[in-house]
Amino acid sequence: MNGFMALAWNGFREARRNRVTTVVAAFAILLLISSTLVTQVTVHTYDRVLTDFGLSTMAILLVGLAVFLSCGLIPQEIERKTIFLVVSRPMSRSRFLLSRLTGNLISLYLLQLAMTAVFFFELWLYHAPVTSAIVASLVGLSAELLVVTSVGFLFSTFSSQLISALITVGIVFAGHLAGDVYRLASKSGSALIQFVGRGSYYLVPNLDRMNFRDQAALATEVAASEVLQSVGLALGYSALLIVLASVIFERRDFR
Repeated sequence: MNGFMALAWNGFREARRNRVTTVVAAFAILLLISSTLVTQVTVHTYDRVLTDFGLSTMAILLVGLAVFLSCGLIPQEIERKTIFLVVSRPMSRSRFLLSRLTGNLISLYLLQLAMTAVFFFELWLYHAPVTSAIVASLVGLSAELLVVTSVGFLFSTFSSQLISALITVGIVFAGHLAGDVYRLASKSGSALIQFVGRGSYYLVPNLDRMNFRDQAALATEVAASEVLQSVGLALGYSALLIVLASVIFERRDFR
């Protein structure tokens, strides 16, 4: 357990030292603060614009950072030959992979926490309410970050950083469009299109189910059961991806 925590903490420190993390954190804070300028163009939908702009900015930057970190860590370990120091020790590759995943998630969630604090301060400063839908949106974003990180780690175990990033970004877009693809395919008269559309719907993670930003912007209620289902979906899908990544990583030859 001590070795696992040491590797997880080391992964967190590497992500923290990464200049991209610092730049994204600073950029996120600037964007969240500058959202007050956007609200000057509206009068009756002030709270809606402030909430939508802040949550959307947070989601875009954190998901982008999740892709960068998850797709780059393992290939960098292999490129720097530091992976040989790990595989030569009495620690399984699966445990190493899980510790690196944990380190990445710690970095992402701490950054999300900092951005949330800035966002809440901004809402308080302009007397905008923190609704339950906003909280649900933040929980959904945390679930999405878990899935995106797991997807990136899976592909990074057997492909390069660039290929992993391209595939992961594609899956993110597909995940947000999964519901639309399913509905369009169901209306098609072609059995092949219906099969492909429905197969894609069940194959890719349905990230749209973890997106509550529209409800947060409109201040509509989000059922607790819906949030719990989204979190459960993220945990189940991520667990499957992590197991698959561990199997592939255990069998990979680094010679």
